Amino acid sequence: MTEIIREKILLYYDKEIPYAVEVVVEQFKEDAKSIHINAVIYVERESQKGIIIGRQGKALKKVATEARKTLEHFFQKSIYLETFVKVDKDWRNSDKELKNFGYQLD
Repeated sequence: MTEIIREKILLYYDKEIPYAVEVVVEQFKEDAKSIHINAVIYVERESQKGIIIGRQGKALKKVATEARKTLEHFFQKSIYLETFVKVDKDWRNSDKELKNFGYQLD
């Protein structure tokens, strides 16, 4: 799920933004007919948060809609996808944050 959301971010944003983004699924609830997902998109700076959200939330809505469609096709169920954007200052330079996001460090 996180990679599908990241893929849509790579498709719709300029060069710098996708590489300063990490996606975390905070909640995943599945029943017989649908799946409810809460995902957080982490960025490094407030300015990036504004870019991800876009004017009146349109950019984030486009990414979420495209990700939802892909997930519905994959799972063959209705998907309710809520996306949030949070700033985690300089997460790419923090060993602790990189480990929290699942990166292995040597």
